[in-house]
Amino acid sequence: MSRQDALWAMTAAAQAAAVRGGEVSALELVDSHLERIAEVNPRVNAITQLLAERARTSAAHLDRRRAAGEDPGPLAGVPFTVKETTAVEGVPTTLGLARFRDLVAPADAPPVARLRAAGAVPVGHSNMPTLVLAGMHTRSELFGDTANPWDRGRTPGGSSGGDAVAVATGMAALGLGNDSGGSVRIPAAFCGVTGLKPTTGRFPADHRVLGPDDPGPASQMLVTDGPLARTVADLRLAYEALAGTDPRDPRAVPVPLYGEPLPGPVRVAVVTDPGGRGVHPTVRGAVTAAADALREAGYDVREVADVPRLDEALQAYGRITMTEFAPTWPAVRALLGDGADRYIRMAMEKTPPVSAAELTRLMGTWLGIRRSWAQFLDDYPLLLGPVFTEPPVEPGLESRDEAGRERVSDGMRLCTVTSFVGVPAVAVPTGTVDGLPCGVQVIARAFREDLCLAAAQEIEDRLGVLTPLDPRP
Repeated sequence: MSRQDALWAMTAAAQAAAVRGGEVSALELVDSHLERIAEVNPRVNAITQLLAERARTSAAHLDRRRAAGEDPGPLAGVPFTVKETTAVEGVPTTLGLARFRDLVAPADAPPVARLRAAGAVPVGHSNMPTLVLAGMHTRSELFGDTANPWDRGRTPGGSSGGDAVAVATGMAALGLGNDSGGSVRIPAAFCGVTGLKPTTGRFPADHRVLGPDDPGPASQMLVTDGPLARTVADLRLAYEALAGTDPRDPRAVPVPLYGEPLPGPVRVAVVTDPGGRGVHPTVRGAVTAAADALREAGYDVREVADVPRLDEALQAYGRITMTEFAPTWPAVRALLGDGADRYIRMAMEKTPPVSAAELTRLMGTWLGIRRSWAQFLDDYPLLLGPVFTEPPVEPGLESRDEAGRERVSDGMRLCTVTSFVGVPAVAVPTGTVDGLPCGVQVIARAFREDLCLAAAQEIEDRLGVLTPLDPRP
């Protein structure tokens, strides 16, 4: 492996340390990744808008600052990708739609700005399902399909699939996605990397893309930006850079990054089959392996019957989101076009909008479910369970027919309910079976991402890191 090749394969922490210590320049680091992108991206189609010259300019500027004695930041020179939903100044935010190919962002979104402030360098936008609504599989009208680098016959997941693939294959050390029901955690699990869904209000964000108006309460509460990385230590670096407040987001609160240590062995509830709907043996094995790793690390690991109010939460999630979405559906359906509209159309047919009175009642139900989870996580500071209850599925299964949509919705049920509750979760790999990655998620109390990260680190220490990898034919 040549020196340039070696740079892209290093962890984000090692890359930043090398730049900070003057062992390599930020420009060398970016160029190494650009060469990797040129080699790999044609085979996986994860990076959509390559920002090569912008990235080289930013890296050279960082090198000049370091030479002048300035602190280049904890993520000095580290390349990252940004999902097509999230604004990068001067670059179109397309949401994967041809009609938005010229929708140039006037400023960086808050998480992009925070990663830049830490010294990281955006190298490109990354692919996603059209408008984030065409399904779980990463396929967009403007950019096409993204391939899972482990097996082209399986989806990389989504909706942050482009970022997961870019990170898994060494095209970027970090990815910036977002998650409202598994969109960071599922592609992390399907591609063998780590991903963090933070507590609602932990990271500042601004999801206004198409105009000055903010989305409704469901979108405000459910969507959280989150990083993807190859190691838990790199995920921690991104977490520390992304957390904080910003006047553009009044939801973001100034909570300490790290909470008080918990007394005694930390209790971990294990739920292998949330709701008792079934779980694939491979996934069951992954949860068992992670539970054993935590037990070995000194955690008090206990099997419990189930998570609180799962079915009620899933039903409320669907009714609230579909009611909020219904008024815009005719326009959105026209943008999606035939075929790409199938996933949401089937969801709308199953869960029609409710009345204003029922919506008001459901908002109370939402708070009650959050309270039940807070009480559960007061007894068990950590919850270990599946990200998805099957191995990676075939591309587009969720849009094929009603049975496929139900199968995918069931598979992601623990992701959906934890997004609804607003608590943090870290997806972490546990190994491979039949050539495909396996993983679990560690869930914690609100604003205790540190507990998730610490437990995920123990799992990774014992079960290993799976990436970077070369895409398989």
